[in-house]
Formats: sequence, structure tokens, C-alpha cells
Amino acid sequence: MKVIPTEIPDVLMIEPKVFGDERGFFYESFNQRQWQEATGLQTTFVQDNHSRSAKGVLRGLHYQIKQAQGKLVRCVVGEVFDVAVDLRRKSPTFGKWVGMILSAENKRQLWVPEGFAHGFLVTSDYAEFLYKTTDYYAPEFERCIAWNDESLNIEWPITDPLLSQKDGSAANLAGASLFD
Repeated sequence: MKVIPTEIPDVLMIEPKVFGDERGFFYESFNQRQWQEATGLQTTFVQDNHSRSAKGVLRGLHYQIKQAQGKLVRCVVGEVFDVAVDLRRKSPTFGKWVGMILSAENKRQLWVPEGFAHGFLVTSDYAEFLYKTTDYYAPEFERCIAWNDESLNIEWPITDPLLSQKDGSAANLAGASLFD
């Protein structure tokens, strides 16, 4: 696997080694030993999640203030614009974001560490999105930041996404629970 740094050093883009020919392709989507060697992280994943969403659906920006989750995310059907936002108050990149296209075609993954909010927007007709987490889902600690918070100035590819009620009523960064 190839690890590519992003504008926020703790957020990593992962490109797996893909073996393909006229029959199709094969790649290891995750290998613990390679992960640790390539990233230097001793991460343990405890949960895998799978979602399917229609074009224009935006999910996020989600995080857990306690039982914080690191996430290794990828899109296995379709395409999404994926975003990570640094919510660590003491970080030099606090309030900054990284966004990139993840797709079934490019097979890229994004490592979103603990202390970050995460969200994605479906840009294809539909998308299936998979992610591994470092802690279990705890709805009592789940928080959400408004996808269109002007202080973040995220450059989403559309201006009128389809949102859940929770995402549509999310707080701005200024009123959010944050990490130290």
C-alpha cells in the first residue's frame, strides 16, 4: 500500500496495490501488518460499517466527543467527495479540512483520526461506503457540525444536498463540543 500525506499531516490517503487484468482485479483492502508498517500506527479496528446513499446525499459532519472514533473509509460503489475536519483545539490545523474524491474506480481510502469530524457527499447516482472504526458507535456521544458552516468554508461540489434531520439541524463549529 502507498501512504500519501494530505494538507493535514494526521489525515492520510491510502492507495492499495491493485492487481488487475482482463478478468478484473484483486487487492487487499486492509492488512494489519502492512497498515502498521506503512503508517506507523498501532490502530485496532473494532467495527465495520456499510452505507448506501443516493446522489446528492450528504452524511456528516459526524464525530463522537467521547469514545472518539478513528475511521478508515472507502467507497466501493460509485463516488463520493469525502471530508475530514480537525476539531482538536490545540492542533495547529484546528478548524481546517481535507477533502478528496473516493471512488470504486480509484480505490483510495482515507484515514480520519480520532479528534476529527467526518462527512461525505455522494456525487454518483448512488454510492456504497465502507468504513472501519477504532471504537464502537455510541449514540449518546455522537455530535454533528453543520456541513455548510461558513467558518469552515468547505468547498462541497454542490450547494443543496439531501440531509437527514440531524445533519440539517447541526451546530456550527463555534457552538460545538470539541477535543482538547
